[in-house]
Amino acid sequence: MKSLKFILIIAALLIFGLSGTLFVVEEGEQAIVTQFGRPIGEPIKAAGLYLKIPFVQKVRFFEKRLLSWDGSPNQIPTRDKKYIWVDTTARYRITDPLRFLQTVATERGALSRLDDIIDSVVRDLVSANVLVELVRSEGWKFKPQAEREGSIPFEDIEGEDRPVQTGRQGLTREMLAKASEVTPRYGIELVDIRIKRINYVDQVRQRVFERMISERQRIASQLRSEGEGRKAEVLGQMQKELERITSEAYRRAQEVRGAADAEATKVYGDAYNRDPEFYALTKSLEIYGNYPNAKSTLILTTDSEFFRYLKGTGKGPE
Repeated sequence: MKSLKFILIIAALLIFGLSGTLFVVEEGEQAIVTQFGRPIGEPIKAAGLYLKIPFVQKVRFFEKRLLSWDGSPNQIPTRDKKYIWVDTTARYRITDPLRFLQTVATERGALSRLDDIIDSVVRDLVSANVLVELVRSEGWKFKPQAEREGSIPFEDIEGEDRPVQTGRQGLTREMLAKASEVTPRYGIELVDIRIKRINYVDQVRQRVFERMISERQRIASQLRSEGEGRKAEVLGQMQKELERITSEAYRRAQEVRGAADAEATKVYGDAYNRDPEFYALTKSLEIYGNYPNAKSTLILTTDSEFFRYLKGTGKGPE
């Protein structure tokens, strides 16, 4: 029984000793073995199973993958005295874990050091350039106002008609190049720097919004004016077409009426030529039937030719 306990104790001690001797470096990690706080040997960058002296040596692990840095928004004046908030971000990796451990020790220390390096570079480059270089893309060219009515301006940017020399992308490349000159001494490779956002300070933001609203209202007014002009053009064309149709209809009606009058005159003439007296009688009877007219008064003497046939109706045969 005592031998079994002894064997179990020995096994436990062996397991404990091996657990303190072996360590694993995962994919995406790199490690440095330290002895009493001082690095021992070269950094371990390949994944695998490794040995160390238990209780004496410790292992510090560092990321091989890309790490992110996000700076705090800074208020910076541009060269043309525009005060703006600039919010930047960056990506970096640890390329020399030994130097990284000796200089900044931890990722928190690295972020603190990057705050100083990147913020300084960003402030220098923003202050050295006008605002249009920061908000316009590389290769942007000025277009006349008539060609960009549909675009909403970012501005109140003085000199916005100036061709962009560098642009935001060019400035971020300069920021990356300048910051990358410093970061290798800390075992860091800076991969990318980006400007996430640029905004005006509160003092001028309202003025910019008012200018944007005014610009939108001006464009809306212009579009309404063009619409009214088009409406007047369509209505004018419609009125012209209506007058043409009416005139054509009136001309056609006059032609038909003239042809009918001519035909009626011809019929009347033919009837008159056949028997003038009978024609005179029928016309007189037609007039008698339409007389009197409530809207007119006719004053005639009894000797008038108008009553010729009426006066002869009372006579008997001779």
